[in-house]
Amino acid sequence: MKASCPPSLPILFAIVLFSISCTNSEQVNLNRFFRCLSNHSSLFHPISETIYTPNNASFLSVLNSHIKNRRFQTSATPKPLTIIAAKHQSHVQATIVCAKRYDLETRIRSGGHDYEGLSYVSNTPFLVLDMFNLRAIDIDIASETAWVQAGATLGELYYRIAKKSKVHAFPAGVCPSLGTGGHFSGGGYGNLMRKFGLSVDNIIDAQIVTVNGSILDRKSMGEDVFWAIRGGGGASFGVILSWKIKLVRVPSMVTVFNVKRTLEQNATDVVYRWQQVADKLPEDLFIRLMPQVVNGSHEGKKTVQVSFIGHFLGKSKRLLPLMNERLPELRLQQNDCSEMPWIESTLFWANFPTGTPTDALLRPSKADVFFKSKSDYVKKPIPKTGLELIWKLLIQGVKVIMQWNPYGGRMSEISESETPFPHRAGNIFKIQYFVLWVEEGIEATNYYLKFSRTLYEAMTPYVSKSPREAFLNYRDLDIGIASSSNNRTILNSSARVYGCKYFKGNLDRLLRVKASIDPSNFFKNEQSIPPLPIQP
Repeated sequence: MKASCPPSLPILFAIVLFSISCTNSEQVNLNRFFRCLSNHSSLFHPISETIYTPNNASFLSVLNSHIKNRRFQTSATPKPLTIIAAKHQSHVQATIVCAKRYDLETRIRSGGHDYEGLSYVSNTPFLVLDMFNLRAIDIDIASETAWVQAGATLGELYYRIAKKSKVHAFPAGVCPSLGTGGHFSGGGYGNLMRKFGLSVDNIIDAQIVTVNGSILDRKSMGEDVFWAIRGGGGASFGVILSWKIKLVRVPSMVTVFNVKRTLEQNATDVVYRWQQVADKLPEDLFIRLMPQVVNGSHEGKKTVQVSFIGHFLGKSKRLLPLMNERLPELRLQQNDCSEMPWIESTLFWANFPTGTPTDALLRPSKADVFFKSKSDYVKKPIPKTGLELIWKLLIQGVKVIMQWNPYGGRMSEISESETPFPHRAGNIFKIQYFVLWVEEGIEATNYYLKFSRTLYEAMTPYVSKSPREAFLNYRDLDIGIASSSNNRTILNSSARVYGCKYFKGNLDRLLRVKASIDPSNFFKNEQSIPPLPIQP
């Protein structure tokens, strides 16, 4: 059990060194690492309070409490040698300096929604630098800005904004437990994207710890690095400490709805029409589609039900005439609509029951299921014959939820090269595939992973090509894994594959930035940016 009053540093580190179990060379480096941390610890911010090793009774609870996918909570999942749960920026600096000095692979975690677990899993000995204690939020309504530490969750950010203003918001994701460090740096999006763009389109400064332990802001890091961390994945370039964000103005009341239609209720016709208008609707309106299999009206027969989930920056009296004109097939009615302050709409999108207090946004989430996710971008409407084939595959398959997120509006106005996130004009919508299961064991996992690949392959005719684009924050190791070896050919080949899908024409600039700020490639994972020129 971790003591409430930690012992003195020499005693603490003696305990740590005695208890760690690893190979001789790893043990030596780890021992040196802990001594290095001790030497960098200050009286006012002792780093001993942040260290969790497998010897701590709370080690697994700390590790697992920030894992959102049960695929990475199994006994076979590689565990870190230690977790440094930083409580002060000096702890981040010390961890990076010491880990680099003694060649310890370091994974950086801010929220834990990492779909492939790259922020807390590695096949080589590693440590985790966990940012969840660094969650301060400083909001200045007068300047309409805020500083947000990387470990703060979106729920905490939304809650703090609402405490200061009823007419301000921030355009980011709909899951309250997302950590801002990873969500923002990967180009996080939400239901305000058609009006205001992505989270990264509304970031005006940042603090990052570099490989040598320096803390840089926008001015000192330079515009190239500032560009790279806004959509290129911060963990390839350093450790994001905090973001300065620009708040956006929203109406005092917004309107939300969730209308469900089955195939027997002409869902196919409504989906087909939605594709014609989704990216052309006024930017105040965002309508997500969620097709999934449900039990039909006949016993034992399954059908596809499509949820049309809407968010409108205004009241229903403006929304209804718009919907009747642009998407009459949905037959949206007044009683389908709910008007509420923006902060309450964040609860609606997070699937909390009506009337849930806003402090529910502060609750941590749990890993209840195993899942595998993939992503696609659609540039031309899928024909009705294609939709029918998709429905058939869903009905014959396993538990799948798809999210179709509309583009257009502000997303079409921002250049592909403005940030590393390139998926802008020309996209009608983005698809997320979400395969879920609850069965334990490797056989079940392999079965569901195989189905996710089958579904993805079946979608090939209907999605973007050359490259088949993908979203960095929906990380997918199926599209290319960078070797952990020093084989340059292997690294070049895989980095070109995933790099082009995630970043398109922005990849080469990311490579140059990486080479300038982390030439030794200390900050790396299976799909990070290498500091190398890679061949087409």
